[in-house]
Parts: sequence; structure tokens; C-alpha cells
Amino acid sequence: MRRKIPSTIALAVFEAAARQGSFARAANEVCLTESAVSRQIATLETYLGVKLFTRVRKQVILNDAGRLYLKNIARNLSDIEAHTAALMTHKGVGGVLELAVIPTFANRWLLPRLRDFRARHPDIILNLSERPLPFSFDETNFDAALNFDHPSWTNVVKVDLFDEELVPIVSPRYFDTLRLNAPADLTRFPLLHKSTRPEAWKHWFEITGVSDFTPVPGMHFELYGMVIEAARAGLGAGLVPKVYVQDEVERNDLVVPFDLPLKHEKRYCLVYPERKKDSELVQVFRNWVVSIEAEFVVGVK
Repeated sequence: MRRKIPSTIALAVFEAAARQGSFARAANEVCLTESAVSRQIATLETYLGVKLFTRVRKQVILNDAGRLYLKNIARNLSDIEAHTAALMTHKGVGGVLELAVIPTFANRWLLPRLRDFRARHPDIILNLSERPLPFSFDETNFDAALNFDHPSWTNVVKVDLFDEELVPIVSPRYFDTLRLNAPADLTRFPLLHKSTRPEAWKHWFEITGVSDFTPVPGMHFELYGMVIEAARAGLGAGLVPKVYVQDEVERNDLVVPFDLPLKHEKRYCLVYPERKKDSELVQVFRNWVVSIEAEFVVGVK
């Protein structure tokens, strides 16, 4: 069946005109005349059966339909451009792997190890995009994801990595950590929270035997990376995945006063759609992640 896809030239011209807010500026960007840009837009509108711009005197203004269409196609055009550039650069050798990641996990665990992946597989380009929650691969162009295990992952292959372990952190620069003799001593600190894990501190105190206390009011943050930076700045005590703060602890920027982790809250995993199980690129990345994870687990024991 023939695909209902308009001319890519018309799409590129539309994207430029919508982004620039002007046919004249778009013409300069795509190296066409203004009248040629106008014709391409008119051809696209005829194909779609929808007006994308409102003409007001000599001005053109993107309308609601145009804004929606721009939002939906802009990323796809960027993906086509990136894949084309990668293919031209590598002459068909290797490939491009699109990976969805949890932002802080990517920054704190994955990125510091990617030099090893590039050294082993220089012909593979790995593109990372932020996706903190599970999603449907059928609605994206992702090849795989590094995320948490969750029942909403369907029609996927899951490769378990390691459990999340939350530990308390404080800054030795702002607090006298030598006076922290028991977990209950942390109840005197402002407690820094991750917004989506508001009960984490309560659970941690429970497993350490502290059940009756009135917490000092503390700040809430969307990302663990923010909690870590707030702890470094002396704003209180954070409760964060141990894997995220190894470097800071080694540099003594942060201290784990009690290495009593809150375990099994979540499990990190690599997931990819079942249709990708025979993909050579996905299998190369899978094998690398599993090998790196094994080295990491041994290293933190």
C-alpha cells in the first residue's frame, strides 16, 4: 500500500517557514526563492486538505493546525537528518542506536562508561533521549531503553541489571558528620526529597529502627541529580541511589554516614521491543551493558 507521506522537500520548507515565522527568511535558509517557498507550502496544504498558515495582508501566521503539525513532524525530520548523516559518514558500516534513558541514571552511570563502548564499537552511533517513564515502543523510534522494571512494559524483552539502593548523603563541608552516631541523628537535619518518592525517607528510617520522629521540613526536587546538588550545597540530607554518588563520596564532597541501603524499591533494566530481539545493534549494546553491569556489581560489593 502506498504510504500517505507528502514531499520531504515540502515538509522541510514548511518546518523552516514555521520555525522562522516568515516565508522570506525560510527561503533564505533553504536556498529557494520566496515564491518557491510559497508554492511548496501551497502544495503541502493541498495534499493535506488543511491550511497551515493564516494569511493576513502580506504576513503569514502559523495557525493551530500548523502548530500541531510542526510539533508532530519536527522531531521526525531531525531523526531523518541524523540517520542520513550517520549513514553518509559511516558508508553503511555500523549503525545508529536510539536509546531512551532515565536522565540522572544516564548522567551518573551510563555516560561515564560510554567511552568504553565507543572504543569497542567505533562504528556504532548511540543517541540518547530522556524518557523517565515507561512508554510504548510502537509509538516511538527507540531501539531500546534503560529504565526501571515495570508492569506497563509490554511486548518487550527485559534484561535485569541491578536493584536500586538508596542511602543517606550529607556534606561534610556544612555538617559535622562525626556527630552522626546513629540513624536517628539524621532526624535533626532538613530532609531532601525526590518528589515522586515522598515516602522514601520514612521507609529508610523504618528499616533502621527509627519509627517515632518529627522530621525537619525539607525541600522536594523532581530529579535525584537536584537532590545530590542540594546536599552538596548543605541544604540538608538526601536519600539517593548509591550508584549516583560514588564519585562524590570518593572525593569526600559527600559522606554516606550510614551505609544501610533501602533496597529493592526498583530494579534497573534494559528493555527493547520483541521485534528488535534479532537486531545486531541491539544485541551488541545488550552484551556490552551486561558485561559492564557485571563489573560494576563486583566493584561495589
